[in-house]
Amino acid sequence: MKAAELDAADPLATYRDRFVGAESDLVYFDGNSLGRPLVATAERVREFVEHEWGGRLIRGWDEQWYELPLTLGDRIARTCLGAAPGQTFVGDSTTVILYKLMRTAVDGAGPGRDEIVVDDDNFPTDRYLVEGVAAERGLTVRWVEVDRASGVTEDQLAAVVGPRTALVTLSHVAYRSAHVADGAALTRVAHDAGAPVLWDLSHSVGSVPVELDAWGADYAAGCTYKYLNGGPGSPAFGYVAERHHGLTQPIQGWMGHADPFLMGPGYTPAPSVRRFISGTPPITGMLGLADMVDLLEEVGIDAVREKSRRLTAYAVDLADELLAPLGVVVASPRDPEQRGGHVTLLHPRMREVVATLWEEDVIPDYREPDGLRIGLSPLSTSFAEVERGLARIAELLA
Repeated sequence: MKAAELDAADPLATYRDRFVGAESDLVYFDGNSLGRPLVATAERVREFVEHEWGGRLIRGWDEQWYELPLTLGDRIARTCLGAAPGQTFVGDSTTVILYKLMRTAVDGAGPGRDEIVVDDDNFPTDRYLVEGVAAERGLTVRWVEVDRASGVTEDQLAAVVGPRTALVTLSHVAYRSAHVADGAALTRVAHDAGAPVLWDLSHSVGSVPVELDAWGADYAAGCTYKYLNGGPGSPAFGYVAERHHGLTQPIQGWMGHADPFLMGPGYTPAPSVRRFISGTPPITGMLGLADMVDLLEEVGIDAVREKSRRLTAYAVDLADELLAPLGVVVASPRDPEQRGGHVTLLHPRMREVVATLWEEDVIPDYREPDGLRIGLSPLSTSFAEVERGLARIAELLA
């Protein structure tokens, strides 16, 4: 089926009109790195500056800002994470939240648990943090060597976890290949060894359904500027299962205090997930995120996932037709159920191809080694965009 027919049959096609710039001729293949802003966000920002911030001023904290990291966290949890209320918060960057949750987990591990398990193709920040936390706390890193076209398997994880494991940290969708991990199965393997799991959801939240409570997950974190369209530098979210709310996190700030405005001489952590908040939350950074959560609640994550499957399947079909004869290899899973929202294409010339494409308003990204990554944001990407972009890649390689 041609792109025009696929767009005409797409029940979500009209939602493209909600995004700034989606009507242009630019081909945007980087929604998995920075999502387009919503048209509604431009109005929300203006309204916020003129009325909430400019009009209510500091009264805004009492009226809604103080609770916003938790109320917005609950909305993300309900819409995207498969998590009950009271376990998710918004604030800090992804790196800072991952650090806090890693330290919480390893410091709360039982005696003799002195190893952190991570795979060697996890996102760089996750790997760097694991090495840093291990150095801080005198722990050992246990590396899982994985196929870069797939991800961690149950057997691979079972071979490295055991009575010395303090924490397992994994990505739900691999940043390079888009392989979707089996969250329930891998969490079960870790739990059978007595170890908690920290999931990085940055490349899945808002695109691939997640079921943290059903998995029995312990911790999770993710950014909000990819498929949650919060804008550059928008704050990340963290999830802490209720059974871990008694643990101590390492960055004890005033907003995590049981009574922040008491401003007393000592730190008493809040009895809830609020204890994992540290400093003053970035309220303006939550505006675009809140708009996208509104849209996801309207559409439903299952419908978004179905559109994502069809977009990536079309990209793989075109790659087979147009690019495989030119030596391009699809480095993402062939099974749509095992593939997230992006497709990685390998060829020795991809670095120069990406540089040329950017000059022509075709915007994928490049990932070493030799990888052109096509990120397809389900609600703002059309099948026609996919067709135009893949055709231009073929022309350049030919």
